[in-house]
Amino acid sequence: MACPALFMKPIKIKRRENRRAHACWAERLIGTMTGLSIQNLSMRFDLPNGGHVQALKDVSLDLKQGELLSVLGPSGCGKTTLLNIVAGFLAPTEGQMILNGHNVTGPDAERGMVFQQGALFEWMSVRDNVSFGPDMKGMPKSESAEIVDHLLDVVGLQDFKEKMVYELSGGMQQRVALARCLANDPDVILMDEPLGALDALTREKMQSLVLKLWKETGKTIILITHSVEEALLLGERLIVMAPRPGRIHKEYRLPFADMGVGADLREVKKHPDYAPTREEILNMIWNMEEEIMGRTEESA
Repeated sequence: MACPALFMKPIKIKRRENRRAHACWAERLIGTMTGLSIQNLSMRFDLPNGGHVQALKDVSLDLKQGELLSVLGPSGCGKTTLLNIVAGFLAPTEGQMILNGHNVTGPDAERGMVFQQGALFEWMSVRDNVSFGPDMKGMPKSESAEIVDHLLDVVGLQDFKEKMVYELSGGMQQRVALARCLANDPDVILMDEPLGALDALTREKMQSLVLKLWKETGKTIILITHSVEEALLLGERLIVMAPRPGRIHKEYRLPFADMGVGADLREVKKHPDYAPTREEILNMIWNMEEEIMGRTEESA
């Protein structure tokens, strides 16, 4: 049985339809190695003076289909470098990545990216930005229009579809960017501090939207953030990276993302494990920053 298109149904679906959707995802992935496997990844940047910077060293990580991973760490720990390698923008010095059973060697439609700034086409309308990917794939206009209308409804921008993106606020532009990413139906969504430039209230609303879409679509998401609170609230799994060279220092498995789906995130913060985990991670990163400063002073 062929699976129905992912975004052809409303985001709120009946229990029976939900089981059918999950069955179709399983059918689609039968016979493949599902998920993302990062194996012994290292990245070295050569300098003009003959030296080099070891940005990442021996990073290994396995993500199952549908997991949400948040990545924390001090500046210079290689978070964004790791994300750019997973996206296919950079080729690692050593190691490999396997997505759904095949090697990742460059960008492709299986991975979608949401940047800190929307990176939208300012000369296009909201609708045309979201439909860009499906149009480039040669999707029939009627099918593309249905997907775009549905996604704009999901992110709350149906009434703004004919607006130019420069007419929108920062939060609205990020919702367009998220809808544009989802319109391509990627297996993995990569998010590089996508909420960092938003005000506190808009950021909280966007966090709730990310959790809702994660649960409803079953996408694998990797989120880079500098916010410990955001990493805790959105990460089903959370890794803290250490710098020089960039490596995984500690991993957490957390209950807060599941709790936050459809709930007030401020209530989730009242969970007895939330504050102690937050303090532990803050102290961990603070100590790393202090160590970096100490090294800098010694070399000065």
